[in-house]
Amino acid sequence: MRLVLNPLFYARFSWPALLALALGCATQAQAARPLNTDDARIVDPKSCQVESWVRRNQGSTEYWALPGCNFSGNLEVTAGGARTNDAADSPLSRTVLQGKTIFKPLEKNGWGMGLAAGTVRRVQGSASDRDLYAYLPTSFSFADDRWVVHTNLGWLREQPTRRDLATWGVGLERELAPATWLIAETFGQSHDKPQFQIGLRQWIVPGHVQLDATYGNRAGGGASERWFSIGVRLLSPPFLP
Repeated sequence: MRLVLNPLFYARFSWPALLALALGCATQAQAARPLNTDDARIVDPKSCQVESWVRRNQGSTEYWALPGCNFSGNLEVTAGGARTNDAADSPLSRTVLQGKTIFKPLEKNGWGMGLAAGTVRRVQGSASDRDLYAYLPTSFSFADDRWVVHTNLGWLREQPTRRDLATWGVGLERELAPATWLIAETFGQSHDKPQFQIGLRQWIVPGHVQLDATYGNRAGGGASERWFSIGVRLLSPPFLP
């Protein structure tokens, strides 16, 4: 996901079926999970992906999943959400609908840019609210794609407070081995202290099945705001009409 707002849909997947689909495909590997800072790429035309992870916070656990498809060739549509279980409160559900397109494709030793926009709805008990957001993902490739830097500049409209906030993110991918990547980033929004995250991404089947793990926190947050996550990303072959 992908921007600070990267909420994903909580769902029960048939993992054997998804793994079989991913193992049978041949598609280009792209940067994505576990960065919140989005990249200037989308999934291949007529293809889909599923990104899913569990994030453990202090006192709560989030279950995330993101299905996204490229139906037309230059428009990736995401419809998903998340569910958070908190021992002190009722479960929180979030749903997202997002579209993303690319103005300039990212090339080796070059740069790329796109646009993403969407809406997020939160439901907890009988209360619900909705936010709107948009951002520009820009990516820069160095050393034949062994280093890739991503930047995001965006806007967030908080409907409950009627506030307009600026959002931002800077992410780094560094290839450590042909199938292993180090990732690091910092991101935030107006009036909040920035957050950071660091971790590893490992391709189990290069271009098809990816696992990752991260540690994150807020600047000066201490133990109360740190988190750990473990995720998986699966990519499909072109199959859409």
